[in-house]
Amino acid sequence: MADANKLDNLNKELESIGGTATVAATQEEKKKAAPKVKKKVATKTKVVQTTGKRKRAVARVRLMKGNGTLRINKKGINTLEPIELRDLILEPVNFSQQTMDIAKASDIDVVIKGGGTSSQAGAARTAIAKAIAGASGSDAIGRAYMKYDRTLMVDDIRQVEPKKFLGPKARSRFQKSYR
Repeated sequence: MADANKLDNLNKELESIGGTATVAATQEEKKKAAPKVKKKVATKTKVVQTTGKRKRAVARVRLMKGNGTLRINKKGINTLEPIELRDLILEPVNFSQQTMDIAKASDIDVVIKGGGTSSQAGAARTAIAKAIAGASGSDAIGRAYMKYDRTLMVDDIRQVEPKKFLGPKARSRFQKSYR
């Protein structure tokens, strides 16, 4: 609004001096002469990022719109051995028809570090379940997961107790000998 008033005042001063050109006209010419640059507009895609923990293993999951691929450490899920651990990781995906539909309409990338094979599978399972529940948009899947198995939605924080001195393990002691 203030810019329009300034332009009008400048135009009146130019007319009073005797100039025929107006400021608005020169600005329009500049706009026409300048090349038009199209701005790149990023399409908004819903990306869900979650983590899951089990013992020393930490799994990070990124769920985004895609064609239904599930990769673990940049490798396909079908290459994962043993089959029992693959089934454990796929448990939140195969939980119900609704979770299968969410997984088929999205790409799931899992990065796991630390721990052993079993704890890595447990961490990935928790992280995938959290991602699917977050992508669903409602609490129904999360509540169903909690009712089925609490460790699908809540990290298992139990850790191995550290070894102490005077014994071979955390709690056991060396055998006492009298001779």
